[in-house]
Amino acid sequence: MKKSFLNFTAVLVLGTSLSACTMIPEYMRPNFAAAPAWNEMRGYETKQGEIAAQQLSWHEFFKDPALHQIIETTLQNNKDLRLAVLNIEEARALYRIERADILPTLNANTGATYQKSSDEASLTGNGESSELYTANLGVSAFELDLFGRLRSQNESAFNEYLATETARDAVQNTLIAEVANAYLQLLSDQKLLSITQETLTAQQRTYDILSKTRDMGIATQSDVSRAETAVETARVNLHQYRRLIEQDKNALIVLMGVNGGETLIPQAKLEDINLPHHLDAGIPSDVLSARPDIRQAEYALLARNADIGAARAAFFPTISLTGSYGFASEGLSNLFTNGGLGAWTFVPQITLPIFNAGQNKANLKLSEIRKEKAIVQYEQAVQVAFREVSDELAARATLTEQLEAQRRLVAAAENVYNISDQRYKSGIDSFLSVLDAQRELYTSQQNEIQIDRQRLSNLVTLYKVLGGGTHE
Repeated sequence: MKKSFLNFTAVLVLGTSLSACTMIPEYMRPNFAAAPAWNEMRGYETKQGEIAAQQLSWHEFFKDPALHQIIETTLQNNKDLRLAVLNIEEARALYRIERADILPTLNANTGATYQKSSDEASLTGNGESSELYTANLGVSAFELDLFGRLRSQNESAFNEYLATETARDAVQNTLIAEVANAYLQLLSDQKLLSITQETLTAQQRTYDILSKTRDMGIATQSDVSRAETAVETARVNLHQYRRLIEQDKNALIVLMGVNGGETLIPQAKLEDINLPHHLDAGIPSDVLSARPDIRQAEYALLARNADIGAARAAFFPTISLTGSYGFASEGLSNLFTNGGLGAWTFVPQITLPIFNAGQNKANLKLSEIRKEKAIVQYEQAVQVAFREVSDELAARATLTEQLEAQRRLVAAAENVYNISDQRYKSGIDSFLSVLDAQRELYTSQQNEIQIDRQRLSNLVTLYKVLGGGTHE
C-alpha cells in the first residue's frame, strides 16, 4: 500500500517537473524611436545638471512647506491614486489565480455510508445493515503543462500585474506635477489680483483728482473719460482674477481629495517658492526606459508576447491527470489501521484538438495583432516622452532669461510712469501720456507674474517628464 502511494506521488512530481517549457516568442525590446540626445535650444547656455530627477524624491525636490503639505495631502487622499492602488491589488489577485493553475490541487475528503435493507428485500428474509467509512486524498484534473499554455498565461498575468504597479507610479508622477502646477496657478492669480487691486486704487485716486480739477476748469473731460476707462478696465480684471482664484481653489480641492474646503490650502506667496533648477537631463535611452509610463507600456508588451505562447500551445494535446489515494473500512475506529483497506486510482486523459472551426488559428492571429498594437503603443509612448523632455529643456533654457528681461522691462516701465506723472503735474505733458505709461506698467507687471509662474511650472514639469516623483 505504501508503495502504491509513493508511485502515485512520483507521477505528480514528474508531471509538475515536465511543465517547464513554453512557446513564448523570444522577446526583443523595440528600438528607441528617438535621437541619442535631447533637442535643446540652440544659442542658449544649458547648465549641467547636478542630480537625476529619478534619484530625487519629491520630498527633496519640493522643499517649500506649502507645496510639501499640498502634495502630501494629495497622495493620501486623491481618488485616482487610490483607484490605482486597488487596481494593483486586483492584478496581484489575478496573477495568483493564474499561478495556482500550474500546481496540482490536492483535496482531502471523508465520508460515511449507512445502508439497511428491509426483511422483504433481503434474499435471506432477514434485513441487513452495513456501514462504510472512507478517507481519500485526490487530485482533480491536473493539467501537465508540457507545451507551456498555463505558464504562458501565468507570464502574461505577471506582466499585467507589473504594468498595473508601474501605472500607479505613473499616476503619482503625473499627480504630483498636476497639484504643484495647480497651486502655482493659484499663487499666480492671487498675486495678479493683488497687483490689480493696487492698480485700481491708484487709478481711482487719479480719477477722483481729475474729476475735482475738471470742476475747477483745470482738467478736461477727455482726461476724466480716459481715467474712467482705466478704472473700469482694472475693475474688470479684478472680478476676473477673483473668479479665477475661486476656480483654482476648487481644482486644488478636487486634486487633494479632501472635503474641508479652502481652509486646507496653505497660504504662501509666489515669490517664496524655490525649486531646484539644475536637474540632470541624462541620456535619453536611460531616462526614458526608467519612466513609469514607458515601463508600463513595456510590461504590457511582454504580457501580449506571453499571450502568443498560450495561443500556440492550444494547438497541441492537453494531458490531464486525475487520481486519488485513500482507505475504506466498515468501522470508523480501524479506518487507518490494519483493518482498513487501501485503494488508489490514476486516470490520465489526453485531449487532442481536431476540429474547432479555426478557433485556435483565430486566437493566435488575435494574439499576434495585439502584440503589434502593443509595440506601436510602446513606440508612441517613447516618442511622446522624448518630445516632452525636449520641450521642457528648451523652456528651461529660455524662461529664466525671459524673466530677467521682463523684470528689466517692468523697471523701465515704472521709470517711464514716474517721469510721465511728474511731467503731467508740471504741465509739460498731457494726461494721455500718464495713462499710457500706467497701462504699460500694469501690463508689464502682469506679464512678469505669468512668466515667473511659467518658469516654476517648467521646473515642476521637467521633474515629472524626467521620471521624478515615483518614490518617497
